Amino acid sequence: MVKRVALLTAGGFAPCLSAAVGGLIRRYTEVSPETEIIAYQYGYHGLLTGNFVVVDEAARENAAILERFGGSPIGNSRVKLTNTANLVERGLIQEGQNALEVAAEQLRTDGVDVLHTIGGDDTNTTAADLAKYLEDHGHHMVVVGLPKTIDNDIVPIRQSLGAITAAEEAAEYAQNIVGEHRSSPRMLIIHEIMGRNCGWLAAAATRKYREWLDTQEFVPSIGLSKERWDVHALYVPEMAPDLDREAERLKAVMDEVGNVNIFISEGAGVPEIIHEMEEAGEEIQRDAFGHIKLDTINPGNWFANQFAKRLGAEKVMVQKSGYFSRSSRANEEDLELIRSMVDRAVEAALAGEAGVVGHDEENGNELSVIAFPRIAGHKAFDVFEPWFRELLNGIGQPFTADPPGKVR
Repeated sequence: MVKRVALLTAGGFAPCLSAAVGGLIRRYTEVSPETEIIAYQYGYHGLLTGNFVVVDEAARENAAILERFGGSPIGNSRVKLTNTANLVERGLIQEGQNALEVAAEQLRTDGVDVLHTIGGDDTNTTAADLAKYLEDHGHHMVVVGLPKTIDNDIVPIRQSLGAITAAEEAAEYAQNIVGEHRSSPRMLIIHEIMGRNCGWLAAAATRKYREWLDTQEFVPSIGLSKERWDVHALYVPEMAPDLDREAERLKAVMDEVGNVNIFISEGAGVPEIIHEMEEAGEEIQRDAFGHIKLDTINPGNWFANQFAKRLGAEKVMVQKSGYFSRSSRANEEDLELIRSMVDRAVEAALAGEAGVVGHDEENGNELSVIAFPRIAGHKAFDVFEPWFRELLNGIGQPFTADPPGKVR
C-alpha cells in the first residue's frame, strides 16, 4: 500500500511543471485519496535539506488552478548529487558526506513510498539511483518520472512535456522582435532560442512563426511586406553552416529586402566558438552539471559578429526568448499530453512499476513506463525530417547536413 508520495521538480523550467504537479495531486485525490502527498521545495535542494510541504485539503481541492500558471509552485534548482565539491561549497552537504546517501536517507526518514520526479534525463536517472540505494538498504521505494525539457531531447521519448508550448511562445516572442526590423536601415536581427544540444525547439519555433506569418495580411506598397517579416536563416547544432556561402546569400537578401532575420538554437556554432576561445586562451565556464555556460559565450552575439560587417548591417539586435518561453503556462496541446502522462504515472506508481512515462519511439510510440537504463539525454534533432527540409526550402536556405552514418 502506498502511504506517502513525494513530488519533486528539478532542472530548468518548462511550461509543464505547475500543470504536472497539479495533475498528480488531482489524480491521487481521485483514485487514492488516503495517500499522503508531500512536495520537496526546490528539487534536490529541498530533498538534501529535508524541506518539504504537505499537500493539504485546500491544495487538493484547487489542484486544477495550477494548470493556469507557468513556473513551478514547489520550486526548482540545479543540483547535481554527484558534484560533491559544488554541494559542499553551497552548504548542502558536509565535507566527507555522500550526497546520494544523504538524499536517500532523507527519503527513508520521511517515509516516502513513491517519488515522482518531473525533470530531464539527469533528474530522473538520479532518482533511480536513489531508489536503488534505498532498496539495497532495506527500504523499498518506487520512482516514476515525467519527462520535462523544452529541448525535446530525451531518449527514447517522442515528445517531452512543455516543448510544444515553448515553441509556440518563442514564435510569439519573435512576432514582436522581428517587428524591430524597420527601426533602422539594413537591420540584422538574431533571435536566439534555447536548445543546447538539440535544434528541435528552434526548428519548431520557426515553423510556428512562419505558420503565423502565413495567416497575416500585408500592405507592401507602404512597406509592410511578408518578405521583411520572414525568417531568412535558421541554424541548429546538428548542422554546421558554411558561413561564407551564407554571408553571400544573406547579403543578397539584405540588399533586396532591407533587413535580415536569423533564428538560431543557442547550441548552434558552439564548437566553433569554443575553439576560438581556447585559441585565445580564454576560460570556458561550466555549471554544476559540467555544461558550458552558454550565456558567457553568447552564441547570438557570435553569429551577429560573423555576419554584421559582411552584410553591411547598420544596426544589430540580438534577443533571447528562452526565459519568456520556458516560464509560460502550458497550452492546450501540452495540457492534453500532461494529463495522459500523469494518469499513466499514478497508475504505474500504485502498481509498483518504476520508470519514466513517455511515448516510446523504440516501441511504436506507445505510451509506456520506460525503464531508467534506457533513458538518456542529448537526443539529436533529426534534420532529415521532411517538415524541416520543407522549412529550410521555404526560407531559401540550402540543406547542408550529411545523411545518417556518413563520416565527415
